[in-house]
Amino acid sequence: MKLSLSSRRYRRITKRIIKRREYFATLSDTNLQAQTGKLRAQINSGSTLKDIMVDAYAVVCVADERVLGLAPFDNQILGAVAMEFNNIVEMKTGEGKTLTATMPMYLHGLTGPGNFLITANSYLANRDAEQMGRVYRWLGLTVMPGVAAEGQDDNQRDRQAIYAADIVYTTNSGLGFDYLFDNLAANPTEQFLHGFSFALLDEADAVLLDTASTPLIISGAPRVQSNLYGMADQMVKLLDEDRDYERSEDTKNVWFTADGIQRMERFFWHYRVVG
Repeated sequence: MKLSLSSRRYRRITKRIIKRREYFATLSDTNLQAQTGKLRAQINSGSTLKDIMVDAYAVVCVADERVLGLAPFDNQILGAVAMEFNNIVEMKTGEGKTLTATMPMYLHGLTGPGNFLITANSYLANRDAEQMGRVYRWLGLTVMPGVAAEGQDDNQRDRQAIYAADIVYTTNSGLGFDYLFDNLAANPTEQFLHGFSFALLDEADAVLLDTASTPLIISGAPRVQSNLYGMADQMVKLLDEDRDYERSEDTKNVWFTADGIQRMERFFWHYRVVG
């Protein structure tokens, strides 16, 4: 695993987490599970995620061992700390990226829906949501796979339930298509995304480079009828040159004046209210 020059700071935080883990390891299952409510109460009282990171990481480390039988190594904790400070962490095969991810995902999952682990393919998303989901659920969070399982029709997915979860394991294309469908909804009741708070990328090179060049296209008849072209045509015909807009000397560029912008805003507001 490679770290930047800030690694000294990350190592100090890692040592604090390891020491704090010793305390949480002495708690009963019930008392350990109760830490989720306490951490959420701290967030509601104004604490930042950085303020509670040490305790949250320590809690989930102990939970990983109790639920999965896998205790994160110091190197994995160090990698999770670096991730929380917006770093790309390179971990070799076998260093336990999946377990490492439970720490930042649990921390951000405490804030509620809108947290995503984005991986390269549907198999990994479903597998990790099931395996690592045992830890999150044990600690009181909700987790869902965001993509269809093998043999399942994509239309059978309950998108409302998926995106209401604290943590969603998905793929870049799966989330991308759901984002497009959400924005094609005819009314707010048909939308299912609740905002975006945090995303952790597994195989960042594959997600950001290899598959990012593939366009997401939804084919079929339009789901939303719009008369925006007609509205825009009406509005433009009402504008006066020099007062509402100006042209460049070669007439190839046009820009609106402050008065023109205000006039358009009034037009669209009136259309929205009356039309």
